[in-house]
Amino acid sequence: MIIIFDLNEINQPIKNAVVTIGNFDGVHRGHLALFEKVKHIAKTIGGQSVVITFDPHPVKIMRPQSGPPPLITPTVQKLRLINEAGIDNTVCIPFTKQFAEISARDFVRKILLEKIGMKEAVVGYDYTFGHNREGNIQLLREMGAELGFGVNVVEPVIRGNIIISSTNIRNLVQEGSLSEAKDLLGRDYQICGTVVSGKNRGGRLLGFPTANLQIVDELTPRIGVYAVRVLIDDEIYNGLTNIGYDPTFGTGPFSVETHILDFSQNLVGKTVRINFIERLRDERPFQSAEELVEQISKDIIRARKIFKQMGTA
Repeated sequence: MIIIFDLNEINQPIKNAVVTIGNFDGVHRGHLALFEKVKHIAKTIGGQSVVITFDPHPVKIMRPQSGPPPLITPTVQKLRLINEAGIDNTVCIPFTKQFAEISARDFVRKILLEKIGMKEAVVGYDYTFGHNREGNIQLLREMGAELGFGVNVVEPVIRGNIIISSTNIRNLVQEGSLSEAKDLLGRDYQICGTVVSGKNRGGRLLGFPTANLQIVDELTPRIGVYAVRVLIDDEIYNGLTNIGYDPTFGTGPFSVETHILDFSQNLVGKTVRINFIERLRDERPFQSAEELVEQISKDIIRARKIFKQMGTA
C-alpha cells in the first residue's frame, strides 16, 4: 500500500481512482464494507482503490473544548489495518483549521478530482463533508452528474440489532464488553505500547511477574482483570492484564500490567500488543498480599480454561 501524508506529494492523478473518505476510527466491519466496495469497483474499471483519512481526528481540532472521544485506533494502527484490508493507496491528510475552511465543492473539484483523479466515490449512508459539513450525498450526486464521476452509497452494516459504528464500539470497550466489541470490529480489541520498568511487585512480592505497559492508545477497556493474548515480535502468548490503580497497595497511578503465562523473558523496551479476549472481574483491594495471590491464582485457572476452549492453551 502506498501511504501519502501530504497532498503535495501527488504529482499526477491516480489511475481511475475509486475513493472512499472518512475518519475510519476502529477500521470496523462497517468500514471494511466500504473498502470491499471500493476494491470491487476498482477491479471492474481497471483502477486503484484509495482511502482518504485524516490526522488528527477533526473533532480534536474543531471542538477541543468538548473533550474529543478517545480514539479506538491510533493513526499508526489505523493505517496498518487499512493496509491489511488490501487497499492500494491511503491519503492521510493533516487536518488543520485551514483545511477545515475548504468548501464542499472545492474539496470535490480541487482535491478529489484534480489532485487525486477520482472516477468513483464510495461513501457511507450518512456521509457529510466540507466546511461546516455543508456537503452531503445529494450534493455529491449533483456534482457527479455535472463533472462525470459515479457515486456509490453503502448502507449501514448491522450485527444483531446494533448498527456498527465507532461510537457503539467505543462504548462497548469502555464498558468492558469485549466479546460484543469484537463482533462489531471483526477482531479482538487491541492496545499497543512499550514495556517499561515498574515497581516489581508482581514478581518480587507476589510471584507473578508483570510487564508494565506505557500505552500509545487513548481508549482502554473498563478497569478490571482480563484474559488476553499477547503479541511479542512474531509470537503470541496467553496472559492476564490488569487495568487500574493497584488498590491493594494504596491508590497508585493508572497502569496496564500484563502477566504472560509460562513466560520468563525480560521485555523492558519491547513493543507489545495486547488483544483483549474476556473480562474476568473488577479490580478491587485485598486485605493482604497473600489474599491477592490467591485471587490471581484463581484468575489464572479461569483464564487457562478460556484459552483451552479457544484452542490456544
